[in-house]
Amino acid sequence: MNKNELITKIARKSGLTKKDSEKALAATVEVITDALKEGDKVQLVGFGIFGVKDRAARTGHNPKTNEAIQIPASRVPLFKAGKALKDAVAK
Repeated sequence: MNKNELITKIARKSGLTKKDSEKALAATVEVITDALKEGDKVQLVGFGIFGVKDRAARTGHNPKTNEAIQIPASRVPLFKAGKALKDAVAK
């Protein structure tokens, strides 16, 4: 499912217009992104938790030359599915 299909389904389920559904989706994504940038977690009970994980610097290898390279530390987003979502997908 792409973004336009998601907006269409949100509009059908919520009774909002497509334009309002698009604004709601954009606002939701923006709020979650801003929270993660600040290091906060976003927990949607029954759906899951959006968070940030710190990755330590490490040594990797260039697959072409097999030369060792240093990979810098970074922060990456993560998502942990909630029990209700896991159960729904498993059915």
